[in-house]
Amino acid sequence: MKATRFGLLFLYPIMDSLQSIRVFCQVVRLGSFTAAAEFLDISTAMASKHVNSLEQRVQAKLLNRTSRRLSLTELGEHYYQQCLIALQTLDNAQLEVQQGTISPKGTLKITIPLICCTPYFANILKEFRDRYSDIQLSIYLENKHTNLVADGFDLALRSTKTIEPGLIAKPLTKVKFKLVASPSYIMRYGQPQDYQDLKNHFGIVPNYAQLHLPMQPIVDTNNTLMIRELALTGMGIAYLPDWLTDEYIQSGKLVSIIPNSEDFLDPTIYAVYVDRKFLSAKIRAFIDFLVEKTASHKHK
Repeated sequence: MKATRFGLLFLYPIMDSLQSIRVFCQVVRLGSFTAAAEFLDISTAMASKHVNSLEQRVQAKLLNRTSRRLSLTELGEHYYQQCLIALQTLDNAQLEVQQGTISPKGTLKITIPLICCTPYFANILKEFRDRYSDIQLSIYLENKHTNLVADGFDLALRSTKTIEPGLIAKPLTKVKFKLVASPSYIMRYGQPQDYQDLKNHFGIVPNYAQLHLPMQPIVDTNNTLMIRELALTGMGIAYLPDWLTDEYIQSGKLVSIIPNSEDFLDPTIYAVYVDRKFLSAKIRAFIDFLVEKTASHKHK
């Protein structure tokens, strides 16, 4: 079998290189040899020796070192991400052997878009915790696409058509979008009667999606919750997912504008995770649970 630069050299001899890999990852994560050495309870000189040994082993420069800062080389960035995956796999295997079980447990770090900040999704998370009480959830809400490996995320929920190499995307459900406005806005400017009538109205729109609505945009933002709050003030007509508007429409605080238009986007939400041969039990449990809950939601 032919060895590649990051193939057999990465794993052999594992008894000698594993600690060096752990030291290297801590140096990158903490941004300095001194901080990594303190964290690992070794000397700074020893931390430096581990990284130097690793560079000699893989025959590549992994870190750019200056008196002020450290930075990864291009090869170092690739190697670092592969190291994180390998270490997590080894840690998961050790935990399962020590506990004699593969039941879901541990911290599940996930990143989700702001449209998930709703009672509907909060209840899904609560039901998941009821079923898997040994899992602690660490939730980050943001619309930007983070690097799952480099930032240490187990899984992301995304609405996207582009998936980075090395990631798997499992479709969960479509999210229906609609135009909504407050009763005060409609009293002041009237209610659009058809799609073309939107050109006479003010729009509050997301700047993370390509929209071609004929409204006059007066506000754009990357925060979906802010779009809803601005709509509630009567500032304009907002483009929002039904997850964030249904209860407000039912209470009369918002009014649906031109419902069921074919021009509205209904993006698919995906569960996105790193392409690994073996998923940890906690990630598999969460994905399966989301599939179960979103499937039941479709049939309501």
